Amino acid sequence: MKQSIILLIMLLSPIVTFPFQEKSDKNGLPTEVVESIEKRIEEGVTPSIALAIIDSTGIQYFNFGLTAAKGKKVNENTIYEIGSISKAFTGILLAQQVVDGELKLDDKVNDFLPKNIKIPTKGLKEITFGNLSDHSSGLPRMPDNFTPANPNNPYADYTVEQMYDFISNYKPLRAVGAAYEYSNLAQGLLGHLLAVNKNSNYEDLMIQTIAAPLGMTDTKIEFTKKMKENLALGHAGGKQVENWDIPTLAGAGAIRSSTSDMSKFIAANLGHVKSPLTEAMELSHKVRHHKAGEMSVALGWHIKKGELGELIWHNGGTGGYRAFSGFVKETGKGVVLLSNSTADIDDIGFHLLDPGMDLASFTSKNDAVEVPESTLEQYLGLYELQPKFTITITKEGNQLFGQATGQDRFEIYPENDTTFFLTVVKAKSTFQLKNDTVESLTLLQGGQEIKGKKIE
Repeated sequence: MKQSIILLIMLLSPIVTFPFQEKSDKNGLPTEVVESIEKRIEEGVTPSIALAIIDSTGIQYFNFGLTAAKGKKVNENTIYEIGSISKAFTGILLAQQVVDGELKLDDKVNDFLPKNIKIPTKGLKEITFGNLSDHSSGLPRMPDNFTPANPNNPYADYTVEQMYDFISNYKPLRAVGAAYEYSNLAQGLLGHLLAVNKNSNYEDLMIQTIAAPLGMTDTKIEFTKKMKENLALGHAGGKQVENWDIPTLAGAGAIRSSTSDMSKFIAANLGHVKSPLTEAMELSHKVRHHKAGEMSVALGWHIKKGELGELIWHNGGTGGYRAFSGFVKETGKGVVLLSNSTADIDDIGFHLLDPGMDLASFTSKNDAVEVPESTLEQYLGLYELQPKFTITITKEGNQLFGQATGQDRFEIYPENDTTFFLTVVKAKSTFQLKNDTVESLTLLQGGQEIKGKKIE
């Protein structure tokens, strides 16, 4: 009965039409972008990248690569996991309930939880819905009470009861609103509460509120037969991996979509089409705080200053996928990139939105130098970068491998005797020696340096 009622609501929702031209021609992309994408695919960094550019005149699609090693060519209907871009959807779901008068951004979260569940806080302030959405709740990035039956699909059996148990017993390290701390847990809890507030579940609420009105027929959490047939298979370290199922924390990263559907989503956010979501989307873009370093944070979205205007964006990643979506209101331009690999693609999205932002320099394994095997052997071992997060360095023949906690192993290639680079992501690792003994490893990625002591 519930399924039939939801279907009826979806059919009665106003469908937005998109009178845009749709084109697909690689000549419409900057040469440096085409070369960068083709090199990544040629080097096995990712099997594919599906890209869309949106402006006031229409949508252009650019598709590179295959769904898998022996798969079919990708197109604008190919399905990918969009990961944390789901948080932008969750922010809009929150904004819509605010617009509809069903709750306020300053409403206390504890008032919407079951009576026996209460989130402790440090200080007098309680967590609000706005805090959950803008990453200022004080809740950690992830709960630590995971016991996955399948580590390759780690969220699949995490339950609402486990989430409630964690948030009830968590001892916060800072006051609500004191700082920015990116939290999948907070966003997952937000999506859950928004669905409960509408007597629904997250997927049905997302489809009814966003996907159906915008005509996004292939934007769902549960795969349809058609979506399965069009799925790009996820990869990590060059190997095919399992899809992730995220039932309880769905609002943090469970959505699957295509560039065709995501282009409609970005076009609506830009205001190129009128939709029932216009007011809610505009509310979701409003800055909540400036506590995230050089970025501002809105409802789910992050905002970065560029030469052409403010970039409103979010990226996403799961066990085998990376995604990027963003737009600049001042130029009316939006971008969507979807990839079936864990390799970062943010640089392409930022560069297309603002050419002043550089593409990542891409290092090929052919750029590796020869290092004596005796030198390689001294690097083998276990390095602790953070509590409960290590990297294990192993060797097969003259090839070094790294493997982070809970992740697939990856190849690392020598740039010189002590510095090694990755091709699956833009990152390097440097080994530190004292008196010819290896003491530590430093991981350099995304402008950050994380040092790990050799413990074995």
